[in-house]
Amino acid sequence: MNEFKKKACSLCRTQLILRSIFSPFLILALLAVNARADIVTDWNEKAFVAMTTAQAGTLSLARILSMMHTAIFDAINATMQVNAVSASPEAAAHAAARRVLVELYPTQNAVLDAAYEVGVSKVPDGAPKSAGIASGEKAAAAIVIERKADGFNAPDTYRPVTSPGVYITTALPIVSQVAGIKPFALKSVSQFRPGPPPKLHSALFARDFNETKDLGAAKSTKRTAWQTETARFWEMPGPSAWNQAARSLVASRPLPLSDSARLFMNLNVASFDAYMAIFDAKYQYEFWRPITAIRNGDRVGNDATERDASWLPAIPTPMHPEYPCAHCVVDGAAGVVMKSVFGSGAVPEFTLTSPEMPGVTRKYSTINQLEDEVSMARIWGGVHFRNSNEVGYGIGKQVGEYVLTNYLR
Repeated sequence: MNEFKKKACSLCRTQLILRSIFSPFLILALLAVNARADIVTDWNEKAFVAMTTAQAGTLSLARILSMMHTAIFDAINATMQVNAVSASPEAAAHAAARRVLVELYPTQNAVLDAAYEVGVSKVPDGAPKSAGIASGEKAAAAIVIERKADGFNAPDTYRPVTSPGVYITTALPIVSQVAGIKPFALKSVSQFRPGPPPKLHSALFARDFNETKDLGAAKSTKRTAWQTETARFWEMPGPSAWNQAARSLVASRPLPLSDSARLFMNLNVASFDAYMAIFDAKYQYEFWRPITAIRNGDRVGNDATERDASWLPAIPTPMHPEYPCAHCVVDGAAGVVMKSVFGSGAVPEFTLTSPEMPGVTRKYSTINQLEDEVSMARIWGGVHFRNSNEVGYGIGKQVGEYVLTNYLR
């Protein structure tokens, strides 16, 4: 457990304010005022605005960012080949990003086209600019075609477990079609499938049961105010947090364009594939959430798991099985990628915000700080058990290392 320390991050509060107050065109103008020199981070921010406008879910967000940043990297990479026709990598990046987002969000064409025109206008006219644009268009078209049949939008055919005529809650869990989804880098979603969760009669399960029961209850008297705030802070999804962190660090420690493109590609591909790996395990084992376990403590067959009939978690329970932890798997995967670029020691201090906690900011000076907060936050929130967090984080590290080794296109 010592690999989990304590800090968090989130979707940029600026974007949340922009979404709620301004029109898409004004959003674009305000983003342009604060735009950084790095083309990759600029398009990362613009993608978040587009996805927020479209109310994209967490998994859709991770998938689309993986597509866009893969296209950007492929386009830039193509311009840098030894035998390539002289082409502008900057124009290639702009064209690739725009094309992916326009394909996926056609109703936002006007805003995205305007952003694109602003970007390419800074590239001198001529054959290199035209060649760069062509490279970007080609890379984007390839990734869009490749992912059209990836199974992500397959019908949800989850069969609720019940007996004929017996009522159960009717909300369906998410991503139950995971077995048919194609990862970006992994050979299959089950490549890093872990062993099963602890046996219910074990001392390990009793330990986890009672820790979450005590610290994760809605009215817990054992959880501090800071811990409660942390639990709420980390209701926000991991990809939003880690992309915000990456933008902040690139702003403080600028990278060459191709290195920035590689960082964001690997970060988002690792996050998406980590999600696929964890949802594969979730539906393989379909382990109960703390709210179910604690309200059925007398049926566990373990003398150390006392039932609490009215127990509620501090934050809402996600609609998918408990084991392993999805927040933790993204932390493990994203942390590996970020440390490969910025190291595991001190980094330029960066501040992160969460849409779940308006007005709250947290500062971080290492990647480890950012990783560690998540694990305990999910226990303090009452939605996970400790072993699930540890297993999820470990799978994430495996996925991140695999992506770094195998996804360079």
